[in-house]
Amino acid sequence: MSSLESLREVLFGDLPIRRWAGSGTAEPWVSFRHAADLIEAGDVATARQQLYSIIGLPHLESRHYLEAWAALRELGEQPRPSVAKHLYGVVLDVPMDHGPDSLAAYADYGCRYLNYSGRATIWEHPNDSLDEPIDRLLAAGRTLVDNIGPWQGSRPPLPAGLARISLLCPAGLHFGQAPFRTLQADPMAAPVLAAGTALLQRLVDLTPGS
Repeated sequence: MSSLESLREVLFGDLPIRRWAGSGTAEPWVSFRHAADLIEAGDVATARQQLYSIIGLPHLESRHYLEAWAALRELGEQPRPSVAKHLYGVVLDVPMDHGPDSLAAYADYGCRYLNYSGRATIWEHPNDSLDEPIDRLLAAGRTLVDNIGPWQGSRPPLPAGLARISLLCPAGLHFGQAPFRTLQADPMAAPVLAAGTALLQRLVDLTPGS
């Protein structure tokens, strides 16, 4: 797996819990490691409690909540209907001649852009410059997620030549994929792509060389 592919894999909040737990040394990674230990020891009930305690922590990066929900689903838990479609993030993959461009934006106002050339731009919300375009992208994503169901099973590989809109929720991945022009013509997908394009332009303007 290339370094760019590895970076793309961490955008979705669905890594195996042990792998995610190993990516940091402070909280909530400590709690994720504890939950992973409990799962491996067969103490599923306590592991569930540990994961729900992570979800209850305020002001975490959106992917922490997604990772906790992904682990809970693996343990047979499902979110309540009132939270199942809460949108924590949107990932847009657009095919280019030599691979996809990927743009991810999250409810915590973090943003990541992976260019097919191998360049990566990471926005960790140093200020509120991207808040408005991220809000617009998430708003368009909420309209779409309300009209489709979650994918059952592991996230599928991205087919060559197709664009994909991935919507990241406690109930799991919701996505649509098709040739880019087909998505552009779709009345629900088009606003998501337009908002993503505007966000990307603003991000490029703020981070020259991205």
